[in-house]
Amino acid sequence: MRLLATAADPLAGYTPGESVLFSSSGGTLLTRGVRDVVGGDLATLAGRVAAALGAAAGPVGAARAAGAGVAAGAVGFDGTAHLVVPAAATWSDPLGQGPETPRGGWRVRPVPAPQDYAKAVRLALERMDAGLLEKVVLARTLELTSDRPIDLLDLIRPLVGRDRSFAAPLPGGRTLIGASPELLVSRRGRSVVSNPLAGSAARSTDPAEDRRRATALTSSAKDLYEHRLVVESVADALAPYCAELDVPAAPELTATGTMWHLSTHVTGVLRDPDTSVLTLAAALHPTPAVCGTPRAEARRVIGELEPFDRGFYTGMVGWADAAGDGEWAVTIRCAEVAERVLRLYAGAGIVTGSDPERELAETTAKFRTMLHALGVNTDALA
Repeated sequence: MRLLATAADPLAGYTPGESVLFSSSGGTLLTRGVRDVVGGDLATLAGRVAAALGAAAGPVGAARAAGAGVAAGAVGFDGTAHLVVPAAATWSDPLGQGPETPRGGWRVRPVPAPQDYAKAVRLALERMDAGLLEKVVLARTLELTSDRPIDLLDLIRPLVGRDRSFAAPLPGGRTLIGASPELLVSRRGRSVVSNPLAGSAARSTDPAEDRRRATALTSSAKDLYEHRLVVESVADALAPYCAELDVPAAPELTATGTMWHLSTHVTGVLRDPDTSVLTLAAALHPTPAVCGTPRAEARRVIGELEPFDRGFYTGMVGWADAAGDGEWAVTIRCAEVAERVLRLYAGAGIVTGSDPERELAETTAKFRTMLHALGVNTDALA
């Protein structure tokens, strides 16, 4: 059951460290209180969530009737989950975009340094030349340290209304916030949708140049190849669960405020109506859009070349209910917040033909999504 929020401020009930916010075109979920926390590995998460929601509902379904028949939160890149079963949950309409509020007083430290990221791309290309892998996604971070305590609501409000905006509590008092353009998977009854993005170009403020970049992306052999690898992987993962599966032959072009992306909507109809959205997510994660191909070798190269732990970046964030429905976004265009520190993440897909400096520029452009929303001066990226 969905209880609809009626408050003029849909974030009025948000409590840092407890609440999960997830807003997309399908509506806005806001949880209140914590009845249970479900952790463990993604591979077996569907069963544990089903058990937790059954226990939360009780013999007469009282908690579910109060809007608590949902588990929401985040799963890390390594598959470790941190989901909240709330005491109550409300749904409201999709949120409008919040204002960008300039905020100074940040000290910015890139990890790795830009030249070291470009070096890592070159090393990955050497692995490809040796035939060890077809694609790997390499990421970097920006660590922003504030000169005053961070107010989470001040960070969250500008993000709402952008793609799939979210805020989810993490272990250790941290919070994951962001606005992801990429849908890992959604399930409504027997209907399944996945929307992989791969192949990107930074947008321009000049309309003519912006159109030129969009056109170049749609005809780029390198980007089309990168995208095809991801779509084939998504289709292969969903096929065993679907009686029908529609995979468009060519990608569409989609845009965020800062990026052009190649996009494909893969849609299907489940064979078994009892297949949970979390079962589908476990089959998909991590897609080549955030990891690489072959998966095992890409993971090994990421561990070798990235000088940080990804944590919940390139994991998934969203919700699942007692019926097995739900929506999960790929955790990109995101940041982890802890006290006075904000850690942003951005990555780029590396395939044969990638240019280290262009991949570095792509990650810089992707950082701007979050930096603009948070009112941070992007001159720090220059």
